[in-house]
Amino acid sequence: MSYSVTFVLNQFYLLKNTAYSNIRLMSSLIGLCLLAACGTPKDTAMSRGMQNLTARYNYIYNSNLILDNYEEQLYETYKDNYNEILPVYTVPEKFSFSTVANVPVNERDLDKIITKAQAIIADKSFSNYIDDAYILLGRAQYYKTNYFVSEEYFDYTAKTYIANPNIRLSALNWKARSLMQLDNLKDAALILDTVYRDLPDIKGHKAEPLATIAQMYIYQGRYSDAILLLNNAVKATPLKRNRIRWTYILAQLYEQQKDYKEALAHYLRVQKSNAAFELYFNANLNRIRLTGLLNGERINRKKQLTALLRDDKNLDYIDQIYYQIAESYADESDFSGAEKYYKLSVRNSSKNSYQKGISYLRLADLNFKEFRNFLKAKDYYDSTVTTLPKNYPGYEQILKKSDNLEYISRRYEIIAFQDTLQLLAKLPEAERLSRIKQITQQASKAAADNGTFKEDPFAGANQPATAIGSTALNSASTFYFSNTAAMSRGSSDFTTRWGNRKLEDDWRQSLKSSSQATTESIAKVENGGKPTVKMDGTGSAADTSAGRYISAIPLTAPQLAASNQQIIDAYYEMANFYQQELGDQAEALRIYQLILSRFPENNRLSSIYYSLYLGYKETNAALASKYRKLVLDQFPASVYAKTILDPQYSVKQSELEAKVLAVYNQVFDQYERKAFPQVITSANATIAQYPNSMVNPQLSYLKAIAIGRTQPIDSLVAAFTLITTDYPLDKIIVPLVKNHLAYIAAHKDEFSKRKVALPDFDTNEPRFFASEPLPSQPLPQQAVQTAEAPKPEVKTAEVPVKEIPKEAVPPVPLVPASQIFSTAVSTLYYFVIDVEDASIRLSSSRFGIGQFNRGNYAGAGLRHQLTEFDNDQLIYVGNFSSFAEAKSYADGITPQLSQIMKVPAGIYSSFIISKENFEKLQSKDLVTKYLEFYKNTYQK
Repeated sequence: MSYSVTFVLNQFYLLKNTAYSNIRLMSSLIGLCLLAACGTPKDTAMSRGMQNLTARYNYIYNSNLILDNYEEQLYETYKDNYNEILPVYTVPEKFSFSTVANVPVNERDLDKIITKAQAIIADKSFSNYIDDAYILLGRAQYYKTNYFVSEEYFDYTAKTYIANPNIRLSALNWKARSLMQLDNLKDAALILDTVYRDLPDIKGHKAEPLATIAQMYIYQGRYSDAILLLNNAVKATPLKRNRIRWTYILAQLYEQQKDYKEALAHYLRVQKSNAAFELYFNANLNRIRLTGLLNGERINRKKQLTALLRDDKNLDYIDQIYYQIAESYADESDFSGAEKYYKLSVRNSSKNSYQKGISYLRLADLNFKEFRNFLKAKDYYDSTVTTLPKNYPGYEQILKKSDNLEYISRRYEIIAFQDTLQLLAKLPEAERLSRIKQITQQASKAAADNGTFKEDPFAGANQPATAIGSTALNSASTFYFSNTAAMSRGSSDFTTRWGNRKLEDDWRQSLKSSSQATTESIAKVENGGKPTVKMDGTGSAADTSAGRYISAIPLTAPQLAASNQQIIDAYYEMANFYQQELGDQAEALRIYQLILSRFPENNRLSSIYYSLYLGYKETNAALASKYRKLVLDQFPASVYAKTILDPQYSVKQSELEAKVLAVYNQVFDQYERKAFPQVITSANATIAQYPNSMVNPQLSYLKAIAIGRTQPIDSLVAAFTLITTDYPLDKIIVPLVKNHLAYIAAHKDEFSKRKVALPDFDTNEPRFFASEPLPSQPLPQQAVQTAEAPKPEVKTAEVPVKEIPKEAVPPVPLVPASQIFSTAVSTLYYFVIDVEDASIRLSSSRFGIGQFNRGNYAGAGLRHQLTEFDNDQLIYVGNFSSFAEAKSYADGITPQLSQIMKVPAGIYSSFIISKENFEKLQSKDLVTKYLEFYKNTYQK
């Protein structure tokens, strides 16, 4: 027994010693491995194993956890616009409405991911997770909104790890998402074609690529295809948040397809899921709306929506509830009810600026399309563009409509003013004066209370007056500003709700757009801070004095004809604007028909008939045929008739004009070389070959001067006289020629003694004219080319001169000092024509400018010079002592530039610039920047 015990104890001690030895051995080996790992990495099995171990758990796993948390936080803080189809993914930047709301707070987490991924690439080069590291780098940069950088990472990964289908597909998917964020949908679509092709070969991880392709289809308007893929993505995704969000998007897509039953079913799924409250609330709103639509229970729909107002949980969403109630009224064509609730939506919108902006947009559309109150619509569109973010879908179109309404409302003001004057003209004189006094008193009150006098209370812009009725003339008693009790009550209600507000445009907005700030600053510069009055239909500042009406009343037949012409022109310009610029054929046709009903005989019949033919061409064959026949029968020689008979006529005409311009430049070269017989021959041949060319008056002028250089005065007078009879409507040459003829008539004896009417003069010989007065200040001489286009010796006559108006129109208010260009008031301005081609000779263009100046602004001392920057040539005309003078000149010459410039219309543009800003133009880039600056400030 003792032996046995001893044996067992000996064996135990032996095993114990052996175990301790093994443990020491294993510890040594692990230590050696750790030392090897800390040293220079080698491509060994042990090194790869250790690098895979540390890369997977110390870096990849932790990075994915951080990224998952980040995406969850982004999802929870993202501010969605539920009035549009939601984006499939919540991402910063592209769809962000509020930068603060949409960028997750802890962006440092993304920097940690980048650091970990870079560590794998730098220190774990033999591990199997380099491709995952690049994916992590790309995703982190994507969420930092560095989309160019992320796209490069994903592109590199997809090309480098092509043997790994899962990694390649993931990289391509994220690359496409990066390109979509950069608005490069074309390249993104090509990549997603590859992703879609390779999807069947991939096991698992299909949800995100399917959703990405669905998002592309949504961008492309392919909603049926998007529904198919998004349904598959919902089934494949392991993330509950994606499943709920994509189900809501599916409901929106079904609704777009008018499959209201499926849409309702998906909204109900969202409601029954564990969705966030905002998503649940909007699904509930849409459920109520679609249930009412499917069952026809519109009253019940309003009741259900109104019931939501009483639930305290919905306090933050009252604006959306009011909006949905307004939509239900709009669906029933009860636009007054809709307007009421849209206004309630605006008033109760304190947090959701998206909703507030969309409610403003609906109010603007109501006033524009249904109430036809264009001035009010203009105000609501201004509020819309100020409230909605600039990345709102369709923002540019809304902004364009807001700007366009200024054009339209201006013409309605002209019509209203002229209709008022014509009504006054039909009254007996005593009653007329009494009525004018009443109107001006009301207008004065309106101007004092409202800051601006927008339109005459006496006449409706949209109701053309054809006769005087007692109702029309006695309706002034119901005018708001004539009712003292109503005004008092309104003032009290206003003060109760809004407090004491400053009298200014857009008083209800705390933040104003740059264009509004510009307008207000102009008022301060112009009127010393006083409100700026509107411009009336005649173009002068609208005042409230009786003299404004008395002096403009059309009491004679010519005055009445002029008044009617203003109305015709205003209607015509609006109709043309609707048809050509806005693409609103229905409204254009309505206004064209209105012109014909009010003025069956007018000077625009050929154009109106042709426009009606085009407008009805696709919708009403009978009416289109009627107006086509009217054009061909009554105006067979017109451009419109020729275009109907030959649809390519305008293209051919443009090509023809290009040829004629080339010929004109050749004739002008002959004129510069003083080859006067050739000028006469070439001009005659060109006019005979192209009898309807727009440059024929200028060719005739070159020919006349050539005659004057070679023949007696009678031949020159005959040539000048022929120009005035052949081209009576020309505004470039005819005014100049009339000046010449007036001077010749005043100095007939002197000219009759000459053998040649216009000989080359030496310095001692008397001139054809007294020289023009010199400008008060010279044009700047920096970078000016000394060679100037030769002018004929014919100078301007001492005849009454067309004065440039001096009304105080300031250049533009001040902008932040960080801008390159200043809008400070200057004492010197230039009108500039920028030609974007340095290879074109502009001598004939400059000659044409000189002709226009001498014919229309004789005695004004205008000069023009040429300078070049890079590939730009600038012709600048001066000097103008105020922006008003330069603007008046620009308004006169701009319509004539197509005849003056002799170069293709697409390569030149014009602007006004102060001397100080002109001196900053040192390169093509700066010219381009100034053009943008000019567009965004002066032209606004």
